[in-house]
Amino acid sequence: MTDRHVAYALIGGGLAAGNCARWLRESGADGAILLIGRETDLPYNRPPCSKGYLQGKESREETLFRPPDWYEEQQVEALTRVSVTQLDLSARSVKLSDGQQVSFDKALVATGAGVRRLSVPGAELEGIHYLRTLGNSDTIRADAAGKRVVLIGGSYIACEVAASLTERGSSCSLVMLERVPLSRHFGEQAGRFFQDRLEEHGIEIHGDDELERFEGAGGRVTRVITKAGRQLEADAVVIGVGAVPDVRLARTAGLEIGELGGVRVDSRLQASVPGIYAAGDIAEYESVAHGGRRLRVEHWDVAFNQGKTAALNMLDRDQPHDVVPYFFSDLSDWTSLEYVGPADAWDREVVRDSIEGGEFTIFYLSGGRVAAALTVGRSDDLDHARRLMTSEAEVHDRVEQLQDASSDLDSIWR
Repeated sequence: MTDRHVAYALIGGGLAAGNCARWLRESGADGAILLIGRETDLPYNRPPCSKGYLQGKESREETLFRPPDWYEEQQVEALTRVSVTQLDLSARSVKLSDGQQVSFDKALVATGAGVRRLSVPGAELEGIHYLRTLGNSDTIRADAAGKRVVLIGGSYIACEVAASLTERGSSCSLVMLERVPLSRHFGEQAGRFFQDRLEEHGIEIHGDDELERFEGAGGRVTRVITKAGRQLEADAVVIGVGAVPDVRLARTAGLEIGELGGVRVDSRLQASVPGIYAAGDIAEYESVAHGGRRLRVEHWDVAFNQGKTAALNMLDRDQPHDVVPYFFSDLSDWTSLEYVGPADAWDREVVRDSIEGGEFTIFYLSGGRVAAALTVGRSDDLDHARRLMTSEAEVHDRVEQLQDASSDLDSIWR
């Protein structure tokens, strides 16, 4: 027996669930909507955790997807600090950590991801932080601002936090496996540009190296030791080495898990059980924009857009998820990047305009077609890149046109 029934159970308190609730209501759903979030906050935008909120330039309220009274106005019951402890697919019910058992007609599983934790000597010391939530950001700002900070990792989190803490008066160093930061996703040409921006503001970069252990005194971290023999003094450490999709609930319930580690869904984001959908970091989906290639993409914008697609399909709109994933990253106000893709691999990089000039686009080609594009200061190029990707236009003989910043790209994809 269940305590009550809802039409839609949205499991997860992030943007995917928040935007799903929005589009359910805006698209005509009149049944009860229950959003279940384990965090202390209502759904919020995560990018400020490493950027404006960490810097103290954005308030907690400004990060929220919608203000608290919106949920009441839209008749969306939003629970915080509550987890789903059991998902019963045959009974179509969820058991909650507060003791409730709720049945549903359709459900969205959007449990997000957790940080990838390192297991090295000294990892238990105080002053070692991971960033995923607003609460983590609060702790890092209080513990690391104005101090010597070592960041482990060479991708979004480590680079963004280094920039933000530098703005707060910290002295920052990066230790990373990559030769240059952000190169794993964007290649070394782009990586060198971003490394230059970081180093211009006093951030030390230690590439081609790996964390060996932490040392401390009085139970708190004081030094980072690398496998190359570096000894970096540290008052605090922030680790940003990726995330792991949280599929524990889905796996236990019996939903199919794909080869990429996420919940396997189709192009409508429906899982292996009809009426059950997945979105956000855990969704491993058939991407219409990539010719049916299976993707699992961890980024807030992807979760946001997938929340809409899931909502429309809960309402039987037969809407394929045809959005090309978009990413952005700000290194304080020093520079920012935008990217559409993703490209797992590419065989050529074509630069439009000038990297040295600080405004440029890099088209990543695979087999003579555009697989992804990154831009700094040339946002309009992204629309062309999306069209080139989805049209699968051959560009191997149009490289000069791609490179020429004054050329019209419309003629390539039309």
